[in-house]
Amino acid sequence: MKKLFIPILVIVAALLCYLLFWPTKIDPVAYTPAKKPEMSGVLAQNSELSKAELIAKGKINGPEDVVIDPEGRLYGGTQDGKIVRILKDGSIEIFAETGGRPLGLAFDASGNLIVADAYKGLLSIDAAGKITVLLTGAEDTPFRFTDHLDIASDGRIYFTDASFKYFQKEYLYDLLESRPNGRFLRYDPKTKITDVLLRDLYFSNGVALSQNQDFVLVNETYRYRIKRYWLKGPKAGTSDIFIDNLPGFPDNITANRKGTFWLALFTVRNDQMDRMHPIPFMKKIVSRLPKFLWPKPKPYGFVLALNENGEIIKSLQEPTGEHLKEITCAREHDGFLYLGSLHNDRIGKYKLE
Repeated sequence: MKKLFIPILVIVAALLCYLLFWPTKIDPVAYTPAKKPEMSGVLAQNSELSKAELIAKGKINGPEDVVIDPEGRLYGGTQDGKIVRILKDGSIEIFAETGGRPLGLAFDASGNLIVADAYKGLLSIDAAGKITVLLTGAEDTPFRFTDHLDIASDGRIYFTDASFKYFQKEYLYDLLESRPNGRFLRYDPKTKITDVLLRDLYFSNGVALSQNQDFVLVNETYRYRIKRYWLKGPKAGTSDIFIDNLPGFPDNITANRKGTFWLALFTVRNDQMDRMHPIPFMKKIVSRLPKFLWPKPKPYGFVLALNENGEIIKSLQEPTGEHLKEITCAREHDGFLYLGSLHNDRIGKYKLE
């Protein structure tokens, strides 16, 4: 028995040393999240998204953002670096292959599909599927996580680099670190000039312009909030908080250009993660564990409608996550809301009242 006991002690000691002292990739700081809001009132649990039609179920892999062209064809970027196009009859074709991870999508005035590719940067794809690289970095700092975008009527592209430190596959490290590694930028295709509008953002994610394009919103996923950057008026060039302490992780945000923003929440808040945030040492230990032991996102479908005053006016949910979950995009088009997902194998189509 003694002979068996000693090796076990050695193994346990080695594991403890690894968990407590092994060098880790992250440099976490303490952060104390506000108490999450109650799921009541406009946030009261419902199952509205279970009514959504499912498009291309089992035929696509992670259409993180979706967009519709003038002919009614649906586009989504998938995990294997493809941008697929779904025709009106439901058939699927490959529109382009970026070789990276296409995330944010938007058509410009010339019909080019502008893509925020996590690994390849800001891209432009013409009607024939030819890819042109517009931008791969700014201020001598390469993009590591080009994420989402919106395009103004003057053609300028507003977009985010979620983290200058971590790549897309490492987004959970950014969550654990709790440092402001994100940027919000503007690119002018006419002049080729890039402006960094905001720095020190906590995982800068979705981008959406207001109805009059006097301000633009940018999500800070790991602070459960949305910032507003003013483009016109006396506050032009400054930013403030548009909405704070959201009930989940804000991912992409889109605008219907009629005064409503559609905010996709990847999932609801994670109590275990919120309790861990004030303790950097604990976050270091978690970062050393195999990822299957990390806190898991609850399978949940969640979309909010916001007005231009930062008020939640509608909540659409699917609490089981069986029909729709990990929603990363909600885009309004012709009376429907199209719902993309980072990991799911389908696109939702929800009829708006």
